[in-house]
Amino acid sequence: MRSLNQFRLITFDVTNTLLQFRTTPGKQYGEIGALFGARCDNNELAKNFKANWYKMNRDYPNFGRDTTPQIEWQQWWRKLIAGTFSESGAAIPDEKLNNFANHLIELYKTSICWQPCNGSVELLQHLRKSDKRKLGVIANFDPRLPALLQNTKLDQYLDFALNSYEVKAEKPAPEIFQRAMEVSGLPDLKPEECLHVGDGPTTDYLAAKELGWHSALVHEKSYAYLVRKYGEVIDRDHVFPSLYDFHKKVSDGTVVW
Repeated sequence: MRSLNQFRLITFDVTNTLLQFRTTPGKQYGEIGALFGARCDNNELAKNFKANWYKMNRDYPNFGRDTTPQIEWQQWWRKLIAGTFSESGAAIPDEKLNNFANHLIELYKTSICWQPCNGSVELLQHLRKSDKRKLGVIANFDPRLPALLQNTKLDQYLDFALNSYEVKAEKPAPEIFQRAMEVSGLPDLKPEECLHVGDGPTTDYLAAKELGWHSALVHEKSYAYLVRKYGEVIDRDHVFPSLYDFHKKVSDGTVVW
């Protein structure tokens, strides 16, 4: 049995774990689109963004890194942005697409689009008080991740941040978790001394457990829903609605691994 203080390495996912969108991509895309003369219904943009996100991840995994031939991650986003607006009835002309896409790509590195999730800053501050552990990020993300963490001021609490594009492995692949153990620099680090916290039942919680790590799931759905979908491999005591709730429960000692 381990308490939070006994872990030597604690890692986090980013999206919907440490950080969340300030507003939906549909609304954000709509506002920027209007500046470039591409006016769409925000609900249509939201629906088509989601559809294109799944399509791009299926056809060009890991932001194009795992595609043959490989495409650059910026090109991946241009294709997603072009598809989202085209299917929403406001195709971006080719001569405007690069500037438009680049504007959105840069914007999504900043706190204009992102904000800390409930309890994330307070938890990181608490964990940073000990110099006996390392804190990191393991995210399916493109190379903007370090800039995003710096712009949202979370980098000050972290020892490292791994993005799937540069590691060339997406969660739930074991390689990205193994890389985290290596870059932590902790001597003789064992999997059971590591904890990963994320919102993905498969990509975070189960992927970490497969490697012998401990894990915590930050998820808005009920435990009953999670068990129906993923089975009883998910421990009820290790599911939390937010990092605020996670921090509260591990601090009072009611949660152990």
